[in-house]
Amino acid sequence: MLSLRQPTLTVLMDEVNKPHNFSAILRTCDAVGVLQAHAVPPHRSGTLPSALPTYVATSGSADKWVDVQTHRDAVSAVQALQARGFQVLATHLSEKSVDYREPDYTRPTCVLLGAEKWGVSDAAAQAADANIVIPMMGMVQSLNVSVAAATILFEAQRQRLAAGLYAAPQLDDAELDRLAFEWGYPELAPLYRERGEAYPALDDEGQVLAAHG
Repeated sequence: MLSLRQPTLTVLMDEVNKPHNFSAILRTCDAVGVLQAHAVPPHRSGTLPSALPTYVATSGSADKWVDVQTHRDAVSAVQALQARGFQVLATHLSEKSVDYREPDYTRPTCVLLGAEKWGVSDAAAQAADANIVIPMMGMVQSLNVSVAAATILFEAQRQRLAAGLYAAPQLDDAELDRLAFEWGYPELAPLYRERGEAYPALDDEGQVLAAHG
């Protein structure tokens, strides 16, 4: 599973406040191999962000496998991702919007998703590299945010599969070993970190070869 992770594919959830949507997006992230997601917590009062939405059963335990990095606001998060070489695609209807299938998702890509009620802010949409839309043929103007995330991320998966990006690990050996131990031994990993000790080596089946101490 780790060998299929895509560290160059991610999402940025801008104040997605409904726990079932937040969790469903993480579940889709895990399904397509996203290693780390990003989120701006909802601003429920004043200017300070609150905590992230509580995970619910909708995640299918995906929160264990997809790390979530928090940001204070969407614009600075977009800029930080762009500085790391990501193209940011905002789900936003504007004059420059393109069909969500047009961008090249084999590039390092972040999909920016807005809050359920307000969507992506104009400032964040302008900061993004492109605005994308999912064509709608009915009376409603938009999809549920978690459904939109799934639609776009599976298009990214389709393009990446065709390009062979799942055929070989995108993580280096050291990162694969680190994550394999942390995922396989979540109770032990914090103890090794507290003691400042290296994780023990694992065999091909994920069993510890040699423990420390």
